[in-house]
Amino acid sequence: MRACVPLIVAMLCSLTWAGKLDSCASRCNEKFNRDAACQCDHRCSWHWDCCEDYEHLCTEDPKEPEAFLELEEEAEEAPASNLYSAPNSCRGRCHEAFHRHHPCHCNARCPEFGNCCKDFESQCGHEGFSRSSDAITKAELQGISEKIYRADINKAQKEDIVLNSQNRISPSETRDQVDHCPEPLFTYVNEKLFSKPTYAAFINLLNNYQRATGRGEHFSAQQLAEQDTFLREVMKTAVMKELYGFLHHQNRYSSEQEFVNDLKNMWFGLYSRGNEEGDSSGFEHVFSGEVKKGKVTGFHNWIRFYMQEKEGLVDYYSHIYDGPWESYPDVLAMQFNWDGYYKEVGSAFIGSSPEFEFALYSLCFIARPGKTCQLSLGGHPLAIQTYTWDKSTYGNGKKYIATAYVVSSTR
Repeated sequence: MRACVPLIVAMLCSLTWAGKLDSCASRCNEKFNRDAACQCDHRCSWHWDCCEDYEHLCTEDPKEPEAFLELEEEAEEAPASNLYSAPNSCRGRCHEAFHRHHPCHCNARCPEFGNCCKDFESQCGHEGFSRSSDAITKAELQGISEKIYRADINKAQKEDIVLNSQNRISPSETRDQVDHCPEPLFTYVNEKLFSKPTYAAFINLLNNYQRATGRGEHFSAQQLAEQDTFLREVMKTAVMKELYGFLHHQNRYSSEQEFVNDLKNMWFGLYSRGNEEGDSSGFEHVFSGEVKKGKVTGFHNWIRFYMQEKEGLVDYYSHIYDGPWESYPDVLAMQFNWDGYYKEVGSAFIGSSPEFEFALYSLCFIARPGKTCQLSLGGHPLAIQTYTWDKSTYGNGKKYIATAYVVSSTR
């Protein structure tokens, strides 16, 4: 009997340790542990494997994770203010009126606009405020993303695209700028897709931008009309009707016109990433792509990639992630050279309609501005990261889209 005692103790200890591996208690910032049921390291949010209590236990003073897909914007330099000593805090500022020079806000409507200070909940929670940006639950986001996924009838079919993904590399190799793939990524695309109204309207927008930041964008009347045409065409689709119906039910928008007006501002409104006023927008950055400080930023769209590759302007180098989907849309995280400028990691949906990407990025920006947004597509988990542009606003303090992209797992 005594011989069994050490074995029993060992089993109990093992069970106790295993129990700890499904929680972040005493595990914050530990290294990735293959034996754990979930993770608590600073990259877990990028890989969808955080423990349920990770955000509660490990992100009270959150730092930007070591981005698998790089953050492409600079941190805002907040203007000095004599009203309070900590401009990024809500300490002593609950109910304070909106002020456009403040880097973040602490009034009752800041959750609606996604511009609350990070300690808004802890500093102002006793005032009866609630973070309406978090009122949309993870389950609701996964539910609506599945509906949008099923509604994408304009997506490519298997026979419409032939991909040649070739060599896959490790994340540590992405900075080497070595072309591991001698052949193009796209072997074939059925360009009849591009005659569909939303595709045609989307493609018309792509040549309206100068890719170099620091050079102001100046739209002609025709180019402004093309923005309206795109919004009008996507709003006719089942995808965007699903999105609007969901957000209307969540009391985010009272009418479809209010929703469209907000989409136009958040996506097409101009702001300055360089020295020139109005040299960038969320749409240009995410879908068309930009060049800043000698590197490619944004550029997360498969149609744009295909068209630039066809013209000989894009050279596909490799990929580090290929999604689990057996049909389109799929997800690919790749490396490429764009007319002399390198993209270290750029994720893109492959084979999706323009309205599908536009809907998911908009959903995540509205529901989780500046956060990782957990979705589900065809039963597979997927996360989208958005960032707000904090140096200028529109309307009553609403923020523009700085960037949005798919976050892929490389565990």
